[in-house]
Amino acid sequence: IPAGADTAEPAHYDVRLTVDDGAALHWLPEQLVSARGSDLRMRTTVELAATARLVLREEQILGRHGEEPGTLLTRLTVRRAGRPLLDQELRHGPGAPGGWDGGAVLGGHRAVGQLLLVGPEFEEKPAQPLLLGDTAVLTPLAGPGVLVTAVAADALELRRVLDEALRLTAYR
Repeated sequence: IPAGADTAEPAHYDVRLTVDDGAALHWLPEQLVSARGSDLRMRTTVELAATARLVLREEQILGRHGEEPGTLLTRLTVRRAGRPLLDQELRHGPGAPGGWDGGAVLGGHRAVGQLLLVGPEFEEKPAQPLLLGDTAVLTPLAGPGVLVTAVAADALELRRVLDEALRLTAYR
C-alpha cells in the first residue's frame, strides 16, 4: 500500500524480469492498493528469450474501502527476442487524464487488473478474442501471447475473474 509522504516526489516501484530460452516464469505479485494521498510510479519491464514462457498478473485496487484512490501510473513493457510484444501505460486517480473513472474506462469499478500469458504455443495456435463475463476480455497480441484485462467492484472479485481466466486458458 503506497501511502502519502512529506515530499513532492512520487514513490517508485520498478521490477525487471528476464526469462531465458526454455524457461518459464510465473510472476504473481500481491495486489497493489493505491491509497488516498499516495503517488506511485510503477514500472514492470520483462525481457523474454524466444522460447521463454510467462504468466504475469498485475492487480491494482484504487483506494481502500470507501475512500478515493491516490495517484497511480503503471507501465508494463515486454520484449520477446529483443522485439516489443507489449508496452502499456495506465493512469488512475488525481492528475490522470479526464474520464479514467468514467463509463468508457472503469465504469465505477475500483479494481483493475491484467493477466499476460506468453509462450511459443501461441505461435502454433493463436488465440481468438473472447469476452470473459461482463468485465473482462481476452485479447490476442501481435506476437505469441494473450492479454486478459479486467475491472471489478473490489479486490476479491478481481482475483476471482483473473483466476478464472487463467483456468479457462489452461495455460501452465
